[in-house]
Amino acid sequence: MSPIALPSQHAAVLHGAKDLRYEDRTLWPPQQGHVQVAVLATGLCGSDLHYYMHGRNGDFALQAPLVLGHESAGIVTAVGPGVKNFVTGQRVAIEAGIMCRDCSYCKKGRYNLCKNMRFASSAKTFPHLDGTLQDRMNHPAHVLHPLPDNCSFEQAALAEPLSVLLHASRRASFTSSSAPSTVLVFGVGAIGLLACALAKSYGATRVVAIDINQARLNFAKEQGFAEQVYCLSMTDRAKTTEDQLKRARENVGAALSAFGEPDGFDLVFECTGAEPCIQMSIHAAITGGKVMLVGMGSRNVTLPLSAAALREVDIQGSFRYANTYPEALALLASGKLPNIEKIITHRFGLEESKRAFELLAKGRDEDGRMVIKVMIGPSDGQLF
Repeated sequence: MSPIALPSQHAAVLHGAKDLRYEDRTLWPPQQGHVQVAVLATGLCGSDLHYYMHGRNGDFALQAPLVLGHESAGIVTAVGPGVKNFVTGQRVAIEAGIMCRDCSYCKKGRYNLCKNMRFASSAKTFPHLDGTLQDRMNHPAHVLHPLPDNCSFEQAALAEPLSVLLHASRRASFTSSSAPSTVLVFGVGAIGLLACALAKSYGATRVVAIDINQARLNFAKEQGFAEQVYCLSMTDRAKTTEDQLKRARENVGAALSAFGEPDGFDLVFECTGAEPCIQMSIHAAITGGKVMLVGMGSRNVTLPLSAAALREVDIQGSFRYANTYPEALALLASGKLPNIEKIITHRFGLEESKRAFELLAKGRDEDGRMVIKVMIGPSDGQLF
């Protein structure tokens, strides 16, 4: 028997596909260099949904029970030995990736590419590192970020997906001090809407969006994320690669005509990961323009590379983020992303996590309202 009875806490634990259990777990004190955080907001992400639905996300399959969630913020409840820069009661955002800080990528400041990265809520490494769908979590102090005074916990949870776009924009040399640009966004889920909002805050002269879902496009336009939108019609899959590439060129040509930009856009954010959209994005970029591949989806894609090479269209990949959180939090607190919290469409307590995932999978609630970002709050009655 332990001489000290440790307190317990709740966690939403995934044991396999659609097998999410609300469990009691021992709450351990924070170790050297770690901080304990009461998690007050976690946004659910597409990768969380993949784990919930299939017990895996791409190549990364569950090998043991795993706590999901990695878009989070909360309050410091305990500080481990050696931590000098955080105090109990402080409001923080949780950056989920723990980098080694020793490899060549970490030393170059590109820690998102760290080969030894352990990412909370990912099954890539084993033992898995639990995510944020728990009452409290212990996390290294060096990947916690103080919240600006006027940044809410829910806004701070959006710093994670916003970081994805900040990183992609930096890769494209598109910042608040860039020359004015026109921007096209493929896909207006949460990431695409954040891409639109960021582009507007950076002074883009035009921000437009393309999707296959008219309701999402209406939302993007009504809430001021995109000034003009275009809905692609769903068609049967092309029978040959040649036919598919031809169709992509024709479909995006019609969209560019509708936007009054027949030559294309300076910067294209591809946020769907869908092969037809990736193909279209190359034709959608202006000569000398850029395509940022943000969405994760199709593993092997046939591309019209000559259409990029001969027009000097740069195609760039982007993976997660590095050194973005302070800027993301400052931007969220600044008011320069109007209506950003409208992205959060549904809210649940931690004990309702299974219901939250089922709703996210459906895409619409029982009243027919569209689901964009689902936010999980603390357990019912949990006080900090």
